[in-house]
Amino acid sequence: MNITPCVSHVSLGTNHFDAAAEFYDSTLSALGCRRVLEHPGAIGYGRDYPEFWLQVPIDNQPAATGNGMHVGFFATSKQQVDDFYRLALQAGAKDEGAPGSRPHYGEAYYGCFVRDLDGHKIEASFWDESAA
Repeated sequence: MNITPCVSHVSLGTNHFDAAAEFYDSTLSALGCRRVLEHPGAIGYGRDYPEFWLQVPIDNQPAATGNGMHVGFFATSKQQVDDFYRLALQAGAKDEGAPGSRPHYGEAYYGCFVRDLDGHKIEASFWDESAA
């Protein structure tokens, strides 16, 4: 299956840049993502190009979370979801929903939710076509 993304990239602000960078270095490694571009106060993560940015807010105001907003990361297997969740918790994330199926999202959905060090809700999900 050839996937063409709808979204170019997503950025999250942080008030703890160095700690947040360590958190995302570890957590996103479970999904095969790495630092692909860096600027002072900003890191672009992805597989081939920056799909997710971690940054100090450009306006120099404190970063804040948005109610009802989260970032979902693409996993290629249930194991990647499980690893993402485990690594996130080890790196200091707060649990917002352990890995598992959630049929109300679709029969093929398998994912997890955590809060990062700044309180942003993030998710890893795998769309299991064999379960659909």
